[in-house]
Amino acid sequence: MARILLVEPDRLLADIYQKALAADGHETMTAAGAQAAVTAADARQPDLVILELQLVEHSGIEFLYEFRSYPEWQGIPVLVHSTVPPAEFNDSRRILSAQLGVDTYLYKPRTTLNELLANVRDQLSVPA
Repeated sequence: MARILLVEPDRLLADIYQKALAADGHETMTAAGAQAAVTAADARQPDLVILELQLVEHSGIEFLYEFRSYPEWQGIPVLVHSTVPPAEFNDSRRILSAQLGVDTYLYKPRTTLNELLANVRDQLSVPA
């Protein structure tokens, strides 16, 4: 069982994703914003972070800069699952990959729940 930190400001989506991840055998901590996510990660280090970039107080990019500033969190995979269209985010996607270690970017409106779970398994190297 992997411990997943889900950073999702939409409470309805967070609930849906949390239930699906639990059904897939994962323990999920949820946070609606960047500061709550840092606090949750500090309380119980996650094995994976699923991150929406559109957050209320701080952006997901700001969260990632802070998250990656801690040596013990630098190797934790981060899967971006966002409503930001990939075409509008090309420059920042290079920053996400090169500087912040994000390999997977999923565009939420075009990603099914099964695709999200498959990407989670892939990030954790868990067989289906």
